[in-house]
Amino acid sequence: MADREEDPENEDTYEVVDLTQYARRQQWWGCLFGGNNSGPMAEKYSVATQIALGGVSGWCAGYLFQKVGKIAATAVGGGFLLLQIANHSGYVQVDWKRVEKDVNKAKRHLKRKADRAVPELNSFIDQSTEFVKTNIIVTSGFFGGFLLGLAS
Repeated sequence: MADREEDPENEDTYEVVDLTQYARRQQWWGCLFGGNNSGPMAEKYSVATQIALGGVSGWCAGYLFQKVGKIAATAVGGGFLLLQIANHSGYVQVDWKRVEKDVNKAKRHLKRKADRAVPELNSFIDQSTEFVKTNIIVTSGFFGGFLLGLAS
């Protein structure tokens, strides 16, 4: 092998092909979104692409949130209405002392859990804040799209 590299008369030459560049040129999303695949979002894509990606994903999330929210509100409201009708008709009787005891027990349990979860919550909030600061254009597009999705 050493002879092959040192011999200038040898016509066997090898070309190094970067497969990542080749694959990026062949994929439609590589042409559409361009750029490298490392670093923050702001360095990879143009501002228009970032806003479009954030807006479309935000609209989808807002639309789904709206539909799921309506279904959940209908289910909770309908269940509450049925329970009130059953209570008024005498089918259901509530032991309010037991309900109060269980609610107080649940409050104590939640307070203990909340005291332990504070460091994890602070870490999550810090990570989320850092993401928003790093990708402010995508985040603003997502927020706008989310509001449009809720409205549609």
